[in-house]
Amino acid sequence: MNWRERAQRLRVVPLTSVLCLCGAQPDPYDPRKWHTRQGVLTVTGTKFMNWNCGRGGGGAIDLVMHLHQLGFGQALEWLESHFAAAATVSISPPARPPLALPPPAPEQLERVHRYLIEDRQLPPALLGPLIRSGSLYADARANAVFMLRGKLDQPVGAELRGTTICPWRGMAPGSRKDLGCFAVPAVPLDATVLCESAIDAISCHALYPHYRCLSTAGARPNPGWLAELVARASHLYCGFDRDDTGQAMAQSMITLYPSIQRLCPSRKDWNDVLRFGT
Repeated sequence: MNWRERAQRLRVVPLTSVLCLCGAQPDPYDPRKWHTRQGVLTVTGTKFMNWNCGRGGGGAIDLVMHLHQLGFGQALEWLESHFAAAATVSISPPARPPLALPPPAPEQLERVHRYLIEDRQLPPALLGPLIRSGSLYADARANAVFMLRGKLDQPVGAELRGTTICPWRGMAPGSRKDLGCFAVPAVPLDATVLCESAIDAISCHALYPHYRCLSTAGARPNPGWLAELVARASHLYCGFDRDDTGQAMAQSMITLYPSIQRLCPSRKDWNDVLRFGT
């Protein structure tokens, strides 16, 4: 059984089962909240969100990676050792919900624009073309919406980033991260850098204007579109975060595709490098 099949079988392990096994404590007042060593998590179905660090994910593998700070392969092994039945039973994948992009709210664009420039220090010259092309807009909740595009430039999802006092990040319902990505600029350049988020991709391009920068919408070692990109890209770099997860996922990606080279930010991520220097 290859790693894709192993992962598919283990992603359906209930998050509550993982949390109980890891010693997490349910909140006495809110059944969706769990207290863990990594902070307070909100669990909704197969999704979880850690409000202490503004990070979330979906499925049992992401949860184990987050709770134990493990790499993808290590998380698979941990789940297989604790949920052997799930690893051997054939499971049909659930039906995917349709893509539901949040409608644009032009009245919130100024707030989003100000957040990206003042708080994230992204260059206005890079934001303008993204806004005009529809690759970046604001929704009614003042989230920055970064469009994921697939073949023929069609929307396949969106990264959402909160711009209010409470840090928040997520994906538009029905997003297909395996079918496309956020890119800056839209046209290919001599080299391409894979980053963990849209904000990091814009930051990296600001630091390396001759590089095209893409977001994998999370530290994922093998998004569905990567093999085709590797086949046609002349120079490809993995620019994942400098933290343990980013380093582990970068190594997994390079193991799968040895032609990819590591380009590691000098700080935690590319936006930190842009804001605070090397």
